[in-house]
Parts: sequence; C-alpha cells; structure tokens
Amino acid sequence: MTRLAGQWTADNETRPAPAPLDRVQALVNTIDIEIAQDRFALVEDARPWLVEQHLLDAGVPLTEDGLAHVRAVREALRALLVHNTGGPPPGAGHLDVLREVAAAGRVRAEIDDHGAVELRAVGPSLDERLAGLLVVIRDAQRDGTWSRLKACANDDCRWVFWDQSRNRGGSWCDMAVCGNRLKNRDFRARRRAAR
Repeated sequence: MTRLAGQWTADNETRPAPAPLDRVQALVNTIDIEIAQDRFALVEDARPWLVEQHLLDAGVPLTEDGLAHVRAVREALRALLVHNTGGPPPGAGHLDVLREVAAAGRVRAEIDDHGAVELRAVGPSLDERLAGLLVVIRDAQRDGTWSRLKACANDDCRWVFWDQSRNRGGSWCDMAVCGNRLKNRDFRARRRAAR
C-alpha cells in the first residue's frame, strides 16, 4: 500500500546527519527493521522517493531488478555503518555491491566560484546517481565525519543515526529504547549465568 508523506518512520528523523551525509542516512533508513516498514518494497513507493532524492532521474524507469539493486546497495551501506559502530567489517558481498556501483558510475571534477574542487557523479542511470553517495562517503572519510554516522548496535533495529557524543562512542539510535533493551538483556543473561 502506498503511504502519504510523513507516514514513513524516516520522514521524522530525530538524529539527522549533516548534509550531505544525510543522503546516505536517508537511503539506509528507508527500512524500519523493527516494524518491517520498507519504502523499497514496492516500485510505486520507491520511485518518487528516489527521484526526490536525486538518485533516479525522472525520465529513467525503475524496474523490479533496479529496485532489488537499490536494496542491495542500502544493505551494503548499512554494513559499513555497522562497522562504524564497532561491528564487524563489511563482508565481500557487500563490498562487491559497492564496487559495482563505483565501476558503473562516472565522476567529474568541478570548480566552484571560490576555486574549490568538488567531485560530482554525472549521468542519469541509477548506478551513476548512487555513485554520488560514494563520493559523499569518500569526502566524509577524508574529513573525519564518516565515523559519526552509525547503525544502531541493536541487531533488531540497525537504525542509522548521527552520533553527537563528544567521544564518538554512541552505539544506539535511542538510549532510552535500544540502549535499555540491550543493557537489560545483558543483565538478565549475566544473572542467569551466575545461577
């Protein structure tokens, strides 16, 4: 069923990353794992969002295979963000998906009015547009902001959040919800083990 604007969990982001990293966060948060709400489940829900986010040119059709590819990219990016939270490094399959995007995308250097050099993805195809997110990630890795974009350490959640803590040690999207759940779960497990 197609939802109206504002009915998707990610439309009400409480810990948004600064631009342009917010684009990566928005893509990964197109699924709310806890409530099984996936904006990319149906082409008719995904297409308007992808066009609005400039990840799909308005004149380019979105196929079921294309949508499956976007979902694979989303999960590959999530794997990178799980690693930012202290989880395992992304697997070869996730990296292969991102390498496909990198190989299919084209990037052009541009000079702004102040002489700063910027890299921009060019082209109308889905992979060419997704390659733009790889440029965003590259820039964030270079300036040190990438490590602040994280996936919740709760395996049942994995919501992507911007870590605003001074020491960059945040692990949960919401301490009151996911943090308490995991701490209580660990406490009960230790108590059972001690008996």
